[in-house]
Amino acid sequence: MGGHDAELILVAGALLAAGIAAALVADRVRVPGLLLFLGLGMLLGSDGIGGIEFDDAKLARTVGTIGLVLILFEGGLTAGWHEIRPVLGTAIGLATAGTFLTALVTGAAAIWIFDLSTLQGLILGAAVAATDSAAIFAVLRGSRLERRLARTLEGESGMNDPVALLLVVGFADWIADPSYGAPDMLLAFAVKLSLGAALGLGLGWVARQAVERVELPTQGLYPVATIATAALSYGVAEVAGGSGFLAVYVTALVLGTGSMPARSTVVAFHQGLSWLVQIGLFFMLGLLVFPSQLWGVAGQGLLLSALLILVARPLATILVTLPTRLNLRERTMLSWAGLRGAIPIWLATFPVVAGVAEANLIFNAVFFIVVTSTLVQGATIEPLARRLRLTTTEPALPRPVADVGVVRRLGGELISWRVREGDAAAGLMVKELGLPREALVHLIVRDGRAIAPRGSTRIEPGDELHLMVQEHRREEVERLTRLWREGPLREPAPLLLPRRGAPQIFSVRPSQTLDGDPAVPEEVDGIPVRTRLRTRRDEPGALVALADGRFAVTGAKHVAVGGRRQLADWCARRALRAGIAEVERSWWQEVAGVLVAPAMRPGGRPGS
Repeated sequence: MGGHDAELILVAGALLAAGIAAALVADRVRVPGLLLFLGLGMLLGSDGIGGIEFDDAKLARTVGTIGLVLILFEGGLTAGWHEIRPVLGTAIGLATAGTFLTALVTGAAAIWIFDLSTLQGLILGAAVAATDSAAIFAVLRGSRLERRLARTLEGESGMNDPVALLLVVGFADWIADPSYGAPDMLLAFAVKLSLGAALGLGLGWVARQAVERVELPTQGLYPVATIATAALSYGVAEVAGGSGFLAVYVTALVLGTGSMPARSTVVAFHQGLSWLVQIGLFFMLGLLVFPSQLWGVAGQGLLLSALLILVARPLATILVTLPTRLNLRERTMLSWAGLRGAIPIWLATFPVVAGVAEANLIFNAVFFIVVTSTLVQGATIEPLARRLRLTTTEPALPRPVADVGVVRRLGGELISWRVREGDAAAGLMVKELGLPREALVHLIVRDGRAIAPRGSTRIEPGDELHLMVQEHRREEVERLTRLWREGPLREPAPLLLPRRGAPQIFSVRPSQTLDGDPAVPEEVDGIPVRTRLRTRRDEPGALVALADGRFAVTGAKHVAVGGRRQLADWCARRALRAGIAEVERSWWQEVAGVLVAPAMRPGGRPGS
């Protein structure tokens, strides 16, 4: 038994290694890796050299459902709501009306070319109408296509799978029950899509609040929590009668928008899981195909594929985007970049499982159309984008600017944060962001160009901040990013000394346990703290203003209380001591500088 298990594990490892090699080859020759994964499955199938017998369409459909859930979740998570929102209208139009029009035109052509019945032809048309999110994401990651068009394609591919699925299932139900008709399909559309979107928004909000408020004991649990979120989103939506796929994608969009703890860990995990799912899913679908049967549909498949690429998709895209401001070059690009992939092949398993007549012909035709159209379009998207002058210097889907794994091994974390219009951080200087000493903004990406920031560099909407953070400060910085969204961020206005106050008695004494936390003191020597002006970062300590008009410096070793000038002189002398650490010297200089600032003087004004 152990030997058999070892052989299975060995085969699985070899297949994954082959999948990685296929991905490397695909990246070099600029075609979607799914073609090579599918080819690997066909090579090892019953008609190939491997002789692996696999014809379980029901199992393939189940595995495909799980795989699609994970692929859609990863796509939504890495995009985020604010990236998709500017192109949401166009993406929704292409995903709904565009998919329906593509299915209608392609289905009508399939009826004529393959001599199918009306509903059989519409099933074939609906199956190939959906663009494939995995294929789109794979091509865009290496593309320089304009970000707006890339996000439109990404949003469409994430939202049109439920539409195509409803069409395929609806037409299959119509064949099984002639009393079922177009009004029933329209009602199913309205209920499932609206309910799926609503549940996705609600579950995404709940998940976002949960991950932000509940601190898990280890980073490794956050990917587990997000997988649970994906499964719950799909399951709840389907049980409630909505579209689980739409719910999963919307949930991931909402969750990806928030300030998520361990974001880099979660995103890297889901990207790796998505690749694993793609390799396994496409390989399995390749096994399900009998290459010897494809020659019977080769000529007709080529004709239908050409009509899909050159007529159905462009016509649907032009009609749907007429109300938008897209020009002809941009519409042409959107028409050509509608890649097909494993999703149409997965959809073609539904009529097979349902026992629809000519289901095997439909499956083989879909497979052939997907392979030919993806091979042609996938290899030519980037050259066409350059020819149409629709490329930029910035990647369509931004990549990490540094290797997260290497930085983590060195005890650091990389955090990427994009500034939106209206954020509290917009308009501030880098030095006003309130970062601890163990964190710094090491790069700003603005308009596709890298900027080496200084403390005086002004933050602008649209900037992408890349922060280097020591690992033990990561959670503190991620909490700080919430203030960058909502505020307030600026230091509180310095408290002015009263013109007449308590005698300015100066005293220094050792710190005591009864003083409480020196970083956030509530009172000093029985005098309430009115304002905390500065917080020490290398160890617990603070500069505070007291209710009686004096100031105090608290710390782990000493508490100094007195008037502004007395306390400033004391801090300045400590900064001049020999042998102290540079970080401590900076603290005493900072406190002394605050105390002698013009705004601290009686009657002074901030900034005077």
